[in-house]
Formats: sequence, structure tokens, C-alpha cells
Amino acid sequence: MAKQETPPRWDRTMQRRLARGEAAALGELYDRFASLVHGLAHRVLGDETAADRITRDVFAHVWEHPDTYDPAEGPLRTWIAGLTHRLAVQRLRAAETAALARGGPGTAEELEHKVRHASVAARADYIVQSMPAPLRAALELAYFQRRDYRQTAADLGVTEDEARRRLRLGLQLLATAREAATPGPPPGHRGTTPPGYGGAA
Repeated sequence: MAKQETPPRWDRTMQRRLARGEAAALGELYDRFASLVHGLAHRVLGDETAADRITRDVFAHVWEHPDTYDPAEGPLRTWIAGLTHRLAVQRLRAAETAALARGGPGTAEELEHKVRHASVAARADYIVQSMPAPLRAALELAYFQRRDYRQTAADLGVTEDEARRRLRLGLQLLATAREAATPGPPPGHRGTTPPGYGGAA
């Protein structure tokens, strides 16, 4: 396994400040990552109120258990995204299971399909947000604006070979969204790099 890059100094400093109980550190963390957390939670749950609750839960967990993040294992942004993903998927599965138990429509298989679909979609969103800007720009042109690779190359001012390379790499990153779409261990688990999130920050 390739050695992971050392996280930015900000991540290490933030972890130490949280461990010391600095309320100002939590405020800075919230300002930086709240929109990411809420967006991922909403992508899974499709509900504003539920996403608000997950956002509160995520930052409460970070405040209460800062030691569960190990800067040596990856960026803080990646860890927070993985924690959000796990909590949101768990909440979705619990809500859908309760609805089935009350006699709601659907089957257990359909429930799992819905949970997996939401999980993959949230991870794909995170990958697109986190990939290098040149790859993201190529994907947006090709798949959201329906440009072919020649038009994409012209719009970006790069060669056609470079446009193809960027699209290929972007698609390879997106393909990993299906590799770890199921929720990982509970938030207190010591394995701090969320499965499938490690290479996309």
C-alpha cells in the first residue's frame, strides 16, 4: 500500500486544539465544513430537517471524541465526510426499516437498493467536489454540458489527448463511488480513514 501524504498542518493543529477543548476550534471547524456535512447528509436523506440533525450529530461527535481522528491516517476533511456518510446512511436505513415494520410499502431488498443508491450518490458528489479542479472542469463540460472530448479540449484550452486523459481519470475516480458505498464501523471505531474516502480528498 502506498504511503499516504502527510495531512496539512492545519489538520494536526485543529485536532490538538479540539483535544484541548477549545470551543473556538469547533467554531472554525464548523465554518469550514458545515456546508460539506449538510450537503452530504441531504444527498443521502433527501430531507432538510434530517440533514440538520446529522450536521449537529457530526460536530457533536467531533467535539466529544476528537481523539478518534488520527491526522496520520488522512485529511480531516476526508474523515468528517466519512463520518457524515456513515451517520446519514445509518439514519436512512433505520428510518426505512421502521417504515417497513409499520407495514409501509416496499421490501427489504428495495430498502437496501434505496440505501445503496443514496450512498453511492453522496460519495460521487463528494468525489466531484474534492477532485482536482482540472478533472472536475472536464467532467462538468463533458457530462453536464454534453460536450464531446474535442469540444471539452477547446473549451479548456488543452490538447485532445489531455482532455481525454482528464476525463478518464475523473471517471476512474467516480467509479470508486460504488466500491465502498455501505456504511463503515460505528463513529467511535478507531479506524479513522472512512472506507472509500481516502483517495478523494
